[in-house]
Amino acid sequence: MPVNIPPLSAENLLSVPGVTLGITEAGIKKTHRKDLLVIALDKSAHVAGVFTQNRFCAAPVVVAKEHLKATGIRGLVINTGNANAGTGETGMQHARATCEVLAELLECQPQEILPFSTGVIMEPLPIDVIVNGLPAAVRNLHENNWFSAAQAIMTTDIVPKGASRQIELQGKTVTITGIVKGSGMIRPNMATMLGFVATDAAIEKTLLQDMVRYAADHSFNRITVDGDTSTNDAFMLMATGQAGNSEICALESREYIQLRDAITAVSTELAQMIVRDGEGATKFITVQVETGKNENECKQIAYAIAHSPLIKTAFFASDPNLGRILAAIGYAGVADLDVNQIQLYLGHVLVAENGGRAPGYLEEDGQKVMNEPEITIRVVLNRGAASFCVWTCDLSYDYVKINSDYRS
Repeated sequence: MPVNIPPLSAENLLSVPGVTLGITEAGIKKTHRKDLLVIALDKSAHVAGVFTQNRFCAAPVVVAKEHLKATGIRGLVINTGNANAGTGETGMQHARATCEVLAELLECQPQEILPFSTGVIMEPLPIDVIVNGLPAAVRNLHENNWFSAAQAIMTTDIVPKGASRQIELQGKTVTITGIVKGSGMIRPNMATMLGFVATDAAIEKTLLQDMVRYAADHSFNRITVDGDTSTNDAFMLMATGQAGNSEICALESREYIQLRDAITAVSTELAQMIVRDGEGATKFITVQVETGKNENECKQIAYAIAHSPLIKTAFFASDPNLGRILAAIGYAGVADLDVNQIQLYLGHVLVAENGGRAPGYLEEDGQKVMNEPEITIRVVLNRGAASFCVWTCDLSYDYVKINSDYRS
């Protein structure tokens, strides 16, 4: 079961003026499950996004990037059950056809629609099923459908994931609500598998792109479940401008930073939910590397630890076989690393220093920490002021079962 994710309900997710959502059961892969989502935006909205860096990116990613550069955006369409990735020119035609049909229903241009897909790679998109389902999704458009929308984008996720918060900005109440899906094939190289965050704040479009990049880099770009970067990753930020605040036009202004930090906080909450719901996860693990020469070396070491199957399986077994962490630090690729300077902590327990086991370390102390569902690995390099944090999970039997049965 997911690690310490509070139950989500419709009451937890606040509506965002200028955003409506419609859901239907199209039957893309399975019957009787929500699998097609439409997000409609008022003309006042600005949209920005970041996408996967996987060179084998999906057809909807290619089309969404084109449309995002070309014009304003009036609608998003998201299907589960099929990734429309590795589908060649036919996949591109299907992604464009989806935009054309939804544009007609929303009375806008096809270039004003962004398509997104998630599911099995290298299978043809059932375009007829999606086209036939779109009218029902549009008829279902409502501002209070965020919870159903979170359900509609799930694949191997066990629970729907969403978060909301409100802040005061220039004396106006600003709402931020987001949903995300992701559980496996998670090592984002931009964002996450699929994430959608909306706010009614007024902000200039070019600044919104800076904001979505910052939020991604400080949240979704710091998680990993299995080290695999998806072909379909996308994180979209929508701002409708209906909160009544004066439009934010200055980068690094007080209002910009206030909104940026609130959106980043929602994004971080969503990103951590993905790890907590990692396929078969039983432990939520924070890897904190600090006092490095630069952020890059801290990042290298953090990901070496977070991606190690030996470390992840030890945590699943609650086995304090912590020499595996030292090995990962050593092979992380920091050429001039002095291992005698490093201190390794498991929670608050000092495990290693001066190149070996700490004199006061007792395995029963490490065992107590390993038995917890949430664990922090802290690596102190003692060679500078830089730091980097990654969130990951353990690797369990269920991860293998889920991914071996994924297409069945």
